[in-house]
Amino acid sequence: MTAKTYMVGNWKMNQTQAEIESFFSGLSLSNNQNNFWIAPQCLHISKCMDLGAKAGVLIGAQNCSEHEYGAFTGENSVDSLSEMGVHFTLVGHSERRTLFGETDETINKKVLKASQTGILPILCIGETLKEREAGKTLDIVLGQLKAGLKDLKIQNESEVIIAYEPVWAIGTGKTASPEQAGEVHNAIREVLSELYGDFGQDISILYGGSVKPNNVEDLLAQPNINGGLVGGASLKAESFNALCSAC
Repeated sequence: MTAKTYMVGNWKMNQTQAEIESFFSGLSLSNNQNNFWIAPQCLHISKCMDLGAKAGVLIGAQNCSEHEYGAFTGENSVDSLSEMGVHFTLVGHSERRTLFGETDETINKKVLKASQTGILPILCIGETLKEREAGKTLDIVLGQLKAGLKDLKIQNESEVIIAYEPVWAIGTGKTASPEQAGEVHNAIREVLSELYGDFGQDISILYGGSVKPNNVEDLLAQPNINGGLVGGASLKAESFNALCSAC
């Protein structure tokens, strides 16, 4: 087997009801094999589930709680997400790490909680510009990878996805060159193989960080880049169609 290719849109805190309807009505995904996904705001998940079912787009969450239930105002449990039919959840996005102080330990708990509930975790990892310039990229990225996957047992390669997102390239218009991204993805692949044997060879590794229609093909040409985790370019049907057509 080879790793499957996915295009995952992270809408962050964007999209109104009208914009969501416009997005789904404009989708044209002729090569869709259930590998085009969207993570909307939680309050829009139900609407996106209905519209996504017609378009063949799977819907996920941008975050989940590490707690099962209780007095955690504003949080969303994996059980509640599962009841809604959510397919996946992002875990450890850099904005969660930097803006909300999520630690590797917290992120690992979320990965395990999602996996135990049958929701696919997409573990996000990546270095800052300061860390890259200091030559610490692989130390940081692989450290986050190992910490995030601690104690995670999988039965096949489709039970977890990794997303490498260099922090300095998220929402900045900058992107790692295909060669820079490919180097990190190759190192991630080596660690996944060490952790999971043959399964590790086929776990999908997405690239995120200003992925756009004009650079996606060069990125996907790298052997261990298996799709994209896309922000701004996933908000409009036209650009998301173009990204998906490259898969």
